[in-house]
Amino acid sequence: MNAAAARLIALVEKYGAHNYHPLPVVIARAKGPFVWDAQGRKYFDFLSAYSAINQGHNHPKIVAAAKKQLGKVALTSRAFHHELLGPFLELLCRISGKERALPMNSGAEAVETAIKAMRLWGYRRKGVPENKAEIIVCAGNFHGRTTTIVGFSSDRLSTENFGPATPGFRAIPYGDASALERAIRPETVGFLFEPIQGEAGVIIPPEGWLAAARAICSENRVLMCADEIQTGLGRTGKMFACEHESVIPDLYILGKALSGGLYPISAVCADDEILGLFTPGTHGSTFGGSPMACAIGMAALKVIVDERLPQKAAQTGAYLKGLFDTLEHPLLKEVRGRGLMLALEFKTRVRPLVERLLALGLLAKDTHENTIRLAPPLTLTRAQAKAAFLLVKKAVAAFPA
Repeated sequence: MNAAAARLIALVEKYGAHNYHPLPVVIARAKGPFVWDAQGRKYFDFLSAYSAINQGHNHPKIVAAAKKQLGKVALTSRAFHHELLGPFLELLCRISGKERALPMNSGAEAVETAIKAMRLWGYRRKGVPENKAEIIVCAGNFHGRTTTIVGFSSDRLSTENFGPATPGFRAIPYGDASALERAIRPETVGFLFEPIQGEAGVIIPPEGWLAAARAICSENRVLMCADEIQTGLGRTGKMFACEHESVIPDLYILGKALSGGLYPISAVCADDEILGLFTPGTHGSTFGGSPMACAIGMAALKVIVDERLPQKAAQTGAYLKGLFDTLEHPLLKEVRGRGLMLALEFKTRVRPLVERLLALGLLAKDTHENTIRLAPPLTLTRAQAKAAFLLVKKAVAAFPA
């Protein structure tokens, strides 16, 4: 690291809250699956901003849509109509198969929106007594950082010193259909889950769990709410990860790749029976569904569909997973993955290995100390996947046993 980069990092350390522990690299530009630091050194981006950049950095069609809209109008607020909201909502509904969509900004905002929607449905449609609605969640979940969401997290770092926890949530073991069935009570309105737990370390549930959960929710009149913020929009080799078991949830929560990395855009998609219950004044967002968000969101979705990114993720992901399966190391515990959502779990702390990957030219992220999450853009080619694997293989070979 040169002096200029060190000064920039020092500014962040001095003036910023220390709520992140980033790798010592200062990224200056990006394109496709690559980023470059301020000195011009090139790196593979194998984090994709936590799957926000499925389309690759600065995709020209998404950038063009953003530039075009900047010259017209960026923000109106929902106090007025604008010409792009309707087409954006229509496209979201067509892709999700739902009747309505409610746009927000961050993923956590969309999760909060889904929580409100499930509670509203519970009171208005299911007849749950006022203030008694309960939502079932999974241990090991990650749905965001707001006070409500961290209140039902099982991660000590997320919950400690941020209480009191918001009531109305019940946690069960992830991937346990029997536990879900036992947890349901008359006041249960929803089941909020991740089809694959990303932040927990790319934890893939047992085969058949999604389908079993769908049946249990339907039998008990409980809304099935899939948080597909990380797993959705092609990441796992399907448009939505729930499709791996032909499951259709009652609500989709979307974000991250909904903007291709250019702007904070999220949404909840559900049928009229659920989202049609909101009335003026019951929910809103100044920036949600703005002209800028709609222009970027439509372009981002069209790139995913037109360039067949889910199919590419399935093919390249299977190839890359096969390469990772050949890795040998005494401390390597497991290789996991679906599509281009992959993880290497070790029996020891992996931060030094992540730093070694940085030195070799590949950016990845450690999670829960002993797992490396690997999630490149879905535009990654087979040749690029092979080149990236060789860097990982070299780093693993040099990792102390």
